[in-house]
Amino acid sequence: MGKEKTGQLTKEEALGKAASLCSQSEHCISQIEEKLFSWGISDKDAEGIVSRLVEEKYIDNRRFARAYCHDKFCYNHWGRMKIRQMLRHLRLSDEEIAEGMSTIPDEDYSEKLNDVLRAKDRTLKDTDKYLRKAKLVRHLLSRGFETELAVDAVDTYLSQNSL
Repeated sequence: MGKEKTGQLTKEEALGKAASLCSQSEHCISQIEEKLFSWGISDKDAEGIVSRLVEEKYIDNRRFARAYCHDKFCYNHWGRMKIRQMLRHLRLSDEEIAEGMSTIPDEDYSEKLNDVLRAKDRTLKDTDKYLRKAKLVRHLLSRGFETELAVDAVDTYLSQNSL
């Protein structure tokens, strides 16, 4: 029979589990703190575990921000506004966020915005120009693209592809 677990993890078990988690995928400090608290680790022990993980380079908020921005932009097709908001929610500093955001090239950003726009347009059945424009802009905004860029892109797209 296996060893029965009763109660909370010890500090050493939590450190090992957190290190394993961090070696599998990128995590930021706030995510690991949240995990540690959910495992019943005290504030003091969690602080020590996080410090050790940072010291041993298991956790690096700048590296996390770069990976997060790249992945959310490339795979989820999110705009800068949504990515920035989510990084703030994860309590990253403005400098860490700026470093992560710098991994998104402007040319790729415009191209992705237009890809998202075309994909959404293919799903719309509306023939009313104003309703179609509103739905397209709203969709781009929900994906986190900036208002001005979204409106300009939709105007350009609709003028080139009139119904």
